[in-house]
Amino acid sequence: MPSILRIRWTIAPKTAPRPHLNCNRCGGLRAYRCSGKFRVNANGKRIDAWLIYRCIDCDNSWNFSVLERCNRRDIEPAILQALERNDPVLARRHAFDVAALRSRIGRVEEFPEAIVHKQVLRDRPENTSALELQLWLEMPTALRLDRLLANELGVPRSRLQVWEEKRLLVVGPDGAKALRRPVRAGAVMRIDLVGEPDREAIISAAGG
Repeated sequence: MPSILRIRWTIAPKTAPRPHLNCNRCGGLRAYRCSGKFRVNANGKRIDAWLIYRCIDCDNSWNFSVLERCNRRDIEPAILQALERNDPVLARRHAFDVAALRSRIGRVEEFPEAIVHKQVLRDRPENTSALELQLWLEMPTALRLDRLLANELGVPRSRLQVWEEKRLLVVGPDGAKALRRPVRAGAVMRIDLVGEPDREAIISAAGG
């Protein structure tokens, strides 16, 4: 039986998606970045809230609707307070809501760069011969699985393909072609390292 080291990778994307809009100052299509700031407007008992975006060239603003004509009593007090104080966690959550952005804007640019936090789930067994990597996403990401593994394990993507073909690398639950798709939350993969000359280097890079 192989000695398996189980490690959890929590993936945090670096750059929020950027909608591309017609900027009335620049006079053309421009990318807009999230400012991390909210605008909240109260009209009697009705609340409107927007996440403010800025043109990357001229700083012109665009407001992305978060709440629209909501009754104050239907909004959790903690959420309203977070909006009013520009809570960075709430702003990041809305900024990475690609589905909501795409429902309003035709073109949204995504970025693959991410920070990976690695946590060993159990003590490393003696003579570790296989890795089990469990992937968790802080936010959705466009980063492909093969790029993630190549960057973090220090191996070329061609080697990952060979491992996959030989069933030394198995990805669940997506299975075939998972390497060429964006990283998905809950993905679990096993890498058999028996016979690999740089096994210890790969285990160390994985976080073990």
